[in-house]
Amino acid sequence: MNLNNEKMPIILIGNTFKYEIEATVKLFIGASRFNFYYEIPENFSADEYIIAEIESNTLKCRIKLDGKEISLKKILSENEINERSVAEHELCRLIYTALKQLTRIVPPWGLLTGIRPVKKVTALVQQGLNKNEINEILTKKYEISPSKLELAFHTADNQLPILEKINKKAVSLYISIPFCPTRCSYCSFVSHSMDSAMKLIPDYIQKLCDELKIIGNIVKETNTEIDTIYFGGGTPTSISAEYIEVLMECVKDNFDIASVREYNFEAGRADTITREKLEIIKKYGATRISVNPQTLNDDVLKVIGRLHTGEDTINAFKTAREVGFDNINMDLIAGLPSETSESFKNSLDKIIDLNPESITVHTLTLKRSASLYESGKSHIGNPVADMVDYSVERLMSNGYNPYYLYRQKNTVDNLENVGYSKKGAESYYNIYIMDETQTILGAGCAASTKLVYPDGKISRIHNYKFPYEYINRFEQMIEKKKEVIECLKKIKDMKL
Repeated sequence: MNLNNEKMPIILIGNTFKYEIEATVKLFIGASRFNFYYEIPENFSADEYIIAEIESNTLKCRIKLDGKEISLKKILSENEINERSVAEHELCRLIYTALKQLTRIVPPWGLLTGIRPVKKVTALVQQGLNKNEINEILTKKYEISPSKLELAFHTADNQLPILEKINKKAVSLYISIPFCPTRCSYCSFVSHSMDSAMKLIPDYIQKLCDELKIIGNIVKETNTEIDTIYFGGGTPTSISAEYIEVLMECVKDNFDIASVREYNFEAGRADTITREKLEIIKKYGATRISVNPQTLNDDVLKVIGRLHTGEDTINAFKTAREVGFDNINMDLIAGLPSETSESFKNSLDKIIDLNPESITVHTLTLKRSASLYESGKSHIGNPVADMVDYSVERLMSNGYNPYYLYRQKNTVDNLENVGYSKKGAESYYNIYIMDETQTILGAGCAASTKLVYPDGKISRIHNYKFPYEYINRFEQMIEKKKEVIECLKKIKDMKL
């Protein structure tokens, strides 16, 4: 069998650690796909491969990459080899060490592949450990760089006071509007261009209102308080002002929003934002909105498929201020195709001059469902690290502190997404969803309900991904809501 094809073979012998090994390999070989085998195939032949093996209490890895080969092994104690998490971590460490030697790449987050690195810091802080002790533990286990550890500590410092005040008997509500004017080349969200989705929108809005009524009844039946609300997408403002009003009226009629501490509406792209829509969003109680440029460079906007200019975004921001919004977030993406380090820095500087309450810096992520994925390797090595380093220094020196942070697979240079805000403008919803501390009820296409039980158990209920499924299989989907009632009753009865 000749395995010399585009997919690199990863051969697992004596173990089934597929998920974590793949995540570790992707720290060094980005935007690639792999073939997995559980024994060495007959007549094995491949130009590049990874073999990860456990034999008795010995871990072994053999890797061939770019014409170079390396073999490493490690012997574990009987207790270590019998502890699955330990064996998995140490086998991944062996692969990590080998790939680091072969590629000379040093991932900034080290061996850490999880999407919520700050949780590891906050957990150790809550155990009473000091910064030096936590540094030592995380450096030894994951080899995280000092700069990323410092960023994680800053984020944890800003999160912890908010997490300590969380209302554990309350829940948040997420509402999905999965439509966009066009699909951006980097986008992996389940979103649909207005041209293809226009005929679905009336039925979608009706079904979404039906679901909100059902969730509202569950909330009333269990006497549950709503803490935060988040309209996301897609681009929620891609639908008409009339439909926005219908949905926000539905929320007002079915939920007690008097006690809501934060009401988010992701206005998003400048080519969908109008004064009329902003006035409706303000009228119905939204307290925080996002106006997201991603970049202010017009040439880059064209490359990624945006139909507006940087100036359009600035004007949309100014209109939001005129309407009365005093809590505005703006998003940037570091590493967009054709973006230079200089043009990214220019965009960030202009946004800081606008003085929004929060700025979120994402790093380009090459997801399989995004059109950029297939050309992913060409984006590796772009100046994204310089962009991200500049954003940390520039934002913090201008009074914006990191308050939530997460990572994704296939992110260029294995970097992170960070939300920065002025003191007191942190988004509760963003912190809660990253910390997985509060139940979030999801409504709409591709929305996910995350049930956080009093004992810490987390259960997820996923709505159908596509609008036509959501519309046509609505009754089947609603059947899944029964678990929500059980969870909310347990939360209500929880002793604090």
